[in-house]
Amino acid sequence: MEMVRTLSSQHAVVIFSKTTCCMCHTIKSLFNELGVSPMVHELDQDPKGTEIELVLLTLLGRRPTVPAVFIGRELIGGPNEVMTLHLNGTLKPLLKRAGAMWL
Repeated sequence: MEMVRTLSSQHAVVIFSKTTCCMCHTIKSLFNELGVSPMVHELDQDPKGTEIELVLLTLLGRRPTVPAVFIGRELIGGPNEVMTLHLNGTLKPLLKRAGAMWL
């Protein structure tokens, strides 16, 4: 839990991901297209990835646990929540308030 809390507090946007996950790739691409450089933590490349995934399962209350997106220290959720924010026009203002984008 501490690592998730630390990472999410040190970066405006944190994405917990897996290199083999197509939805993770989609969410990372969305942020990159918006001009945001998220801190991406690839769980399948971390020896403690399984442990972190269990923490994310507790926080999210569902599977799959990735991608899990934090913006401004707050857990936003997975791809459904991020895409909903993007489509209803509230993602960019949220990213601006978090200091992840300026324009």
